Amino acid sequence: MGDDLLIIDGIVKTDTGVDDLASGYVAVSSGLIREVGMMSELPDPVRLAAAKVIDASGCLVMPGLVNGHNHCAMTLFRGLADDLPLMTWLQEHIFPSEASFVSPEMVYWCTRLAAAEMIMSGTTTVADGYFFEDQAARALKESGMRAVVAQGVIDFPAPGVPDPSANLHPPAELIKAWQGDRLISPAIFCHSAYTCSPETIISAKQLARDAGVLLFIHLAETAWEVEELQRRYGLRPMRHLQRLGILDEETVCVHSVWLVPDEIELLNDCGSGVITCPESNMKLASGAAPVARMLAAGTRVGLGTDGCASNNDLDLFGEMQSAALLHKLIGQDPTLLPAPQVVRMATAGGARVLGLQYETGELSPGKKADLILVDLQKPHLTPCYDLDSLLTYAASGSDVKSTIIDGVLVMEERRLLTIDLEETMTRVNSLADQVRKSF
Repeated sequence: MGDDLLIIDGIVKTDTGVDDLASGYVAVSSGLIREVGMMSELPDPVRLAAAKVIDASGCLVMPGLVNGHNHCAMTLFRGLADDLPLMTWLQEHIFPSEASFVSPEMVYWCTRLAAAEMIMSGTTTVADGYFFEDQAARALKESGMRAVVAQGVIDFPAPGVPDPSANLHPPAELIKAWQGDRLISPAIFCHSAYTCSPETIISAKQLARDAGVLLFIHLAETAWEVEELQRRYGLRPMRHLQRLGILDEETVCVHSVWLVPDEIELLNDCGSGVITCPESNMKLASGAAPVARMLAAGTRVGLGTDGCASNNDLDLFGEMQSAALLHKLIGQDPTLLPAPQVVRMATAGGARVLGLQYETGELSPGKKADLILVDLQKPHLTPCYDLDSLLTYAASGSDVKSTIIDGVLVMEERRLLTIDLEETMTRVNSLADQVRKSF
């Protein structure tokens, strides 16, 4: 039998980013990358036996991007309450809107919209955290995306969980329903240390440990959060979590903006990973995470967009550029976060934080076939002296021509194959009409 997919005549970006193949092929069988090589070494029988051959002439074939933090269903709130301080935005606009409009239907359709946007801009794996997360899992699974889906946990009435004392029942059910799935990995998302009590955080982490899943938590996102945790517990957020005993290799700290040097050292000691979301942090004026220091110290760091309500798009290529430029500016050093490092954060680095390093994030034999084809035949991508620089400073999600996840072609020549985009946008716009009428 032949390969399921054979991608030919493309520039192939290998796992190291050094030995890129100027004219190469990628053979995909049973959802895995079987072989990568030069076109000159491709046997004719292999080409003839392939079920489908994709001509990647003029394209870069590279690992799909890994979005390490998103609230997919918040596509409904894109642009709803812009240009506001985070706590005003959250407490006076987002939380009330979620209380009124978040439902299983909303999460399903708005997550489908997010999946469409991500697939069309080159993201093949996403870590999502929200309510009614079983519906998000369903939408992402149907779209063909690889995803870590984390049920949101807070200590006040939430969508689908009117009684906060039962806030760990939904994540337990999510884990039971989805653990072992080929594409979907369940997890738990404690919103933050200021919306979750110590008891809730400890119990959530114990559930995560018992099930062998990740725990996500927003950490040290704002100066206000640092002050509030010091007021409540006499400790900065990182030290508070350390005292609760939840920091380990299966805890993912999101944002981590207001970390001081000894906390970065603590992060490395405990092994927790970090997802940085520079555009969301810039938009909400939360600050800039010390990413360069984290990476220099050996911390696992990935890149995320955050949700559409605080970004407002899910284009991880844009996030890459923002990360590189922001940290050069604040560090007043043009050598900080060089392009290869940023590309790795958006691929293999993100996969490592999500515990998927043996599955995705790199283009090498044996890994899952999560690949994208980037059309290099564009004015803004001409000429090309260095692929990583081109991807970081010039490319955008609209340059992605085709997307393959788990060996399945989910977008071909800019046409979605797993999502009815017109129906999805119609459904989301109908939900948005209800939001508009409430104002």
